[in-house]
Amino acid sequence: MSNLKILGIGNALVDIMVQALDDQLISNLKLPKGGMTLVDGEVSALIQKEISHLNIKIATGGSVANAINGIAALGAGCGYVGAIGQDDLGSLFKNEMLKRGIGVVLKELELPTGSAVGFVSPDGERTFATYLGAAVEMGPDDITPELFIGYDLFFIEGYLVFNHALIMAAASAAKTAGLAIALDLASFNVVEANMDILTELVDNYIDIVFANEEEAKSFTGLVPEAALDNLAGRCDIAIVKVGKEGAFVQQGVQKWHIPTTAGTKVIDTTGAGDFFAAGFLAGLAAGHHLEKCGKIGALLAGEVIQVLGAELEESRWESIKKQVELL
Repeated sequence: MSNLKILGIGNALVDIMVQALDDQLISNLKLPKGGMTLVDGEVSALIQKEISHLNIKIATGGSVANAINGIAALGAGCGYVGAIGQDDLGSLFKNEMLKRGIGVVLKELELPTGSAVGFVSPDGERTFATYLGAAVEMGPDDITPELFIGYDLFFIEGYLVFNHALIMAAASAAKTAGLAIALDLASFNVVEANMDILTELVDNYIDIVFANEEEAKSFTGLVPEAALDNLAGRCDIAIVKVGKEGAFVQQGVQKWHIPTTAGTKVIDTTGAGDFFAAGFLAGLAAGHHLEKCGKIGALLAGEVIQVLGAELEESRWESIKKQVELL
């Protein structure tokens, strides 16, 4: 099967990235390093005031939105469902997606567009304080059968699990429409706080699961390869990413180890998992073998960790597409 079209749903956010000299500010703000913490508008404004004197980079964000942008850059057909505010950040988000040829269904509200302040530690690890803003206003009524027409695979952002009614309605409607469903487990603290609903999703709706080492352990209680076996027994395809050691992909009893890109210099790990998913799903859409899908994912992840934020220049995408052909 090839030329599949992918629809993503997630929290439409704009990333405000700052490169921290140390972890003191993260500690002062009581943010768990490497995690994602939801904050309200008042706290978000306070944090943005705290970083106003630092060099920042603003770009479209949100886990699945990052992945859909990567999928589009590789030439696969894709769309995105989310909610934004009627403000400058919302316009930035919408216009960037339209520029990439992504079919957008964006609910536009009076609430501010969601934003994620990302602190990049000297070791490249990122810590997010996320204000969902307009993104949180999506609900089950926004999920209609028409959304899925023309699409083959539905990619759900794990962060949506905080909106239980929405994520269950989305998964159920996609399954009814006959789409394969992929889920990214989002963050270890998100998994820990939402075990029951994530278990229901994985065991009853999900065909493809993406998790990093910490998320896989939080969800299964197991170390990476044992967690991979556990997940592969509960869905069609399981992917567990293990940082510098690469990733494992398993379908049934078949298992592949996917190494990282050799010699990659880590500037910022923001978007690494999202871009791995982008490469993997774009490979799947093109009909490639699962091992090659994993290699495309590793290639994209290796590229995005060399820059601040989750955006790559067009010239880099041209180089990546040539490398994909050689894998």
